[in-house]
Amino acid sequence: MGNGTASVAEVTGTLEAAYPLAWAEAWDRVGLVLGERDAEVRRVLLAVDPTVEVAREAVAREAQLLVTHHPLLLRGASFLPADEGKGAVVTTLLRHGTALWCGHTNVDRSTRGTVGAWIDALALQDAAPLVPGELSEEAAHGSRRFGLGAVGSLPAATTVGALAAMIAQEVPATARGILHTGDAERPVRRVAVCPGAGDSFLEAAIMAEADVYITSDLRHHPALEHLESAVEPSAVPALIDVPHAASEALWLPIAQQLLAEAQPGLEVLLSEHTTDPWGGHAA
Repeated sequence: MGNGTASVAEVTGTLEAAYPLAWAEAWDRVGLVLGERDAEVRRVLLAVDPTVEVAREAVAREAQLLVTHHPLLLRGASFLPADEGKGAVVTTLLRHGTALWCGHTNVDRSTRGTVGAWIDALALQDAAPLVPGELSEEAAHGSRRFGLGAVGSLPAATTVGALAAMIAQEVPATARGILHTGDAERPVRRVAVCPGAGDSFLEAAIMAEADVYITSDLRHHPALEHLESAVEPSAVPALIDVPHAASEALWLPIAQQLLAEAQPGLEVLLSEHTTDPWGGHAA
């Protein structure tokens, strides 16, 4: 390839060296979804979700490769007509020769992935996996297998409300904003975090003796049952709910830097579109 260009295989190879596909959950669908491996890439667009709007943005900005965190076909598809969501994404990208690579739970486990992004954003000290038991494994480009979620201590004590306000400044703005439970003045020092949907780890946050648990997509009944699992509210972690796409968008600048380091001259862009589904709220 010429100066400032690479092949789809070279760029996705860089990603898969940092985020090995074997790190993904068995149910996940990660890797190259669309495109020719030997096609030339001059420009890459990074986004959280492969939506129709993001696919059109990739074409409009003349990106030859779209990289997203969430898979396009996680639940499979039997039909892909061009006038429906996933079919429109596939048709738009293939018509313009734009490849698509998706990284999901393999990225979530990495110190240069979503969990690493949150450890850095919170400046967690003595960070350990929220769910213990995974073996650490070195990958390329400074990436190391860490595990799903993290728990550690903030550099200084704060409160639930102040921590939620700080997070609101760190993640992309959304209509809903950042939610938290209980008393905003509750003291916080030890923090558990799981980027993306993490209500399956509520018990792990309790076992980790966290003061607060930060995650996304907390449903009514699991959240309420968590809070009601002890008579004294301080006996279980407070909860901070971050919109899903905003939570995982913290990874995109890291991926941008990783590709820029590994593929000098390649132009790596961040999507200008939010893929959070909510556009407004009424109080």
